[in-house]
Amino acid sequence: MCGGADWKSAKQQIGNLRYRVLPWSLVFGIWTFLFWLLLCALPAPAQTSREYQIKAVFLFNFAQFTEWPPTAFEDKASPLVIGVLGADPFGGILDDTVRNEVVQGRRLVVERYRKVEEIKTCHILYIGASEANRLDHHLAMLKGKPVLTVSDIEGSAPRGVMIRFYPESNKIRLRINLDAARAANLTLSAKLLKAADVVGSGKS
Repeated sequence: MCGGADWKSAKQQIGNLRYRVLPWSLVFGIWTFLFWLLLCALPAPAQTSREYQIKAVFLFNFAQFTEWPPTAFEDKASPLVIGVLGADPFGGILDDTVRNEVVQGRRLVVERYRKVEEIKTCHILYIGASEANRLDHHLAMLKGKPVLTVSDIEGSAPRGVMIRFYPESNKIRLRINLDAARAANLTLSAKLLKAADVVGSGKS
């Protein structure tokens, strides 16, 4: 049975492991376990701050479960950028989650955008609920770019958002549009796909 997870404690424990001599496969396995745990962790009724703590950790995990083409980065020292488009529901939670973290040899940074036209370099883009009426425009502007799009917007997955958060039985679930990810030249881990509802069209 799924239970609650203290996201700060979990993140701290994993951070500590990185400074011990442990095989990467073991560390990755622990992350996978926490990823599945968080998939079950939304309490009922959902509390907004708690909900976005969990979603922030999901965004961090997506950085580890996604492979970008080399052209997505200017050079080997370029950071991996997690962006928020529109009204930001995370506050400082997302910044705290990725602070001092390194994934695939790249440090993580958070950027915020009022308009999609402001985006220069972004690797994971959370599209806020405030952008529901402009979603098709945003996706058209991002078409063909190696940007992993993520949103809560209902019906967004078949429209082209690559990962949609949706509630089910008081839990946060993932719905993935794999065709959209492949069209952007992104490779999603089989572990991530296994934890999600993979769709093309016809499902919200």
